[in-house]
Amino acid sequence: MADDDVFAASSCRFSTRISIRWVPEPAFENTDTIVMSVKDWYLDLRMDKETNAIDWAIAGQRLIESQDPLRVSFTHELDSHNAFESADCGTFVSLPNGDDLETGSMPRPDVSGTPISDYEEVWRELPFRDGPEGSGNGISWVLESDDGDLEEKAGTSNVSKTFLGRIWGTYLALQQELTVVREKDASGVWKVSKSGKNVSARREDWESGSGWREKYVVGAVGRELPSMLAGFEGEGKGLWRVPGEKVVVAGRSYVVRAFEEIETSSKL
Repeated sequence: MADDDVFAASSCRFSTRISIRWVPEPAFENTDTIVMSVKDWYLDLRMDKETNAIDWAIAGQRLIESQDPLRVSFTHELDSHNAFESADCGTFVSLPNGDDLETGSMPRPDVSGTPISDYEEVWRELPFRDGPEGSGNGISWVLESDDGDLEEKAGTSNVSKTFLGRIWGTYLALQQELTVVREKDASGVWKVSKSGKNVSARREDWESGSGWREKYVVGAVGRELPSMLAGFEGEGKGLWRVPGEKVVVAGRSYVVRAFEEIETSSKL
């Protein structure tokens, strides 16, 4: 099956950023970025090209608000910029070369006070990287750490929020220490606020003949994050295939947020 047919059959999106422009300044690109989306859930890791440090790491839900024009909002269940309270909604249009132009407004982290600023980002779809299932086949999934419903607990809760995601031969793990506070305001209405520390991340790619290889391992607990090098017991089988069910990875419970399997040719 051709790449175009795979994309048409898949609910996944796998993309990289080509440029960002803070209007009216010129466009530039300072990161090595990948965004993987499996159905309605996504992981986004942007690594600074010069420092190999995290420029931005976020994860959550990808929700389509309209189709014409295509408007997508993104929840931030994990956010290295701590922009939990800011709306993140972009409008997408196709460019003549097949790339997508996203426009919107968001906090600008490189300016004092992080003012809300207009931006333009150009995104390019990437082919799915072949993984251990063999050429033309692959599984994709997103797992979120099973932390309970923090927004229903009064008082302060601390949790290591973790997202794990894979599209075929590309794997991401993101973790952030979060503090969630739920309290009543002066009018008696319950309010929830969230803050987080630095994010740890792991990115691994499958290389034919060599297996999984680390590309980035960063942050205080990057080395401790679950790794495809060790393998995940039961991956892709049973409860792994059922969104909402729970599975265990490295001794910790995770909620299956999304799963997909594509088979286009005989497995090697």
